Amino acid sequence: MIRPILIHPDPRLKKVVDPVADITDDLRRTADDMLATMYDAPGIGLAGPQIGLMARLIVLDCEKDEAAAPRPLIMFNPEIIASSDEKSVYEEGCLSIPEQYAEVERPAEVTVRWMDRDGKAQEETFDKLWATCVQHEIDHLDGKLFIDYISPIKRQIITRKMQKLKRDRARA
Repeated sequence: MIRPILIHPDPRLKKVVDPVADITDDLRRTADDMLATMYDAPGIGLAGPQIGLMARLIVLDCEKDEAAAPRPLIMFNPEIIASSDEKSVYEEGCLSIPEQYAEVERPAEVTVRWMDRDGKAQEETFDKLWATCVQHEIDHLDGKLFIDYISPIKRQIITRKMQKLKRDRARA
């Protein structure tokens, strides 16, 4: 099921969310819905708070090669346990801040630990777009948006555009 995506500014997008204590069938279905919502948007990552789920759950699939099979990842309670000193810059966007982009500098490589949909511990090192995406999504769980990394003036301009978008959608 496709879920509605919250649009900035929304107070739920600025909250630090609690860890998932128990991976239930209901949470697994929600994770599947999140993947469907992400693919439909289309996007490469989605975090629980973006659909109003105040839990540490993210989904992502950064496989861009048309010939490659999709690689959907569901991560409960993801945490970055190591990051490189080397940085990379990507132009980031966000499904909660549609059609707005900004260059964000982040560690080029991160190692992440999480629980998969079966409750098994997983650990992987990500680089390139995957590293950027997983950091961006984990930021959502900590109440942080990619626009928090840009200048206050640019952030204010984008926030005003989002307020207008929300007003226009409410009228439609």
